[in-house]
Amino acid sequence: MSIATRRLLPTDALPLFDAYAAEMRGLLHGRAAARAAEAAALIAAAPAATLLGAFAGDAPIGFLVLLELPEIVFARCCGQIEDLFVLPAYRGRGAARALVAAAEAEGRARTWSHIRWFVPEGDMAAIALYDRIAARTDWRAYILRLEPDASL
Repeated sequence: MSIATRRLLPTDALPLFDAYAAEMRGLLHGRAAARAAEAAALIAAAPAATLLGAFAGDAPIGFLVLLELPEIVFARCCGQIEDLFVLPAYRGRGAARALVAAAEAEGRARTWSHIRWFVPEGDMAAIALYDRIAARTDWRAYILRLEPDASL
């Protein structure tokens, strides 16, 4: 099966957003996941966000939300992968790798200094992929919870 990537309209990603929210509900604390339409509106309104899609034929099977951020240390912009999701039936077939490659191409075209992302410690399949395609850093991710019910 061939996986293609291209930009994805938030409204075309609604079923994927629903599936992602359903899967992540077990990790959310104190709040139900947003409805897909709310997520799509949020992405559409974010000028720094790019939504990339993975496709099997014409069907969207995964997405990646890519943010452009200022990077003070390098005095240029960098990218951050905010969310990456592939439908369970298509996992292990190269969709996540294709999405990260599309993000890399986007970053190179924009001359970013780097792309960063954070992975839950228990997501061994994602960690195994990322260990193969990217360099692990010495940094840890932390969060200062300003609104405990709305953050992970």
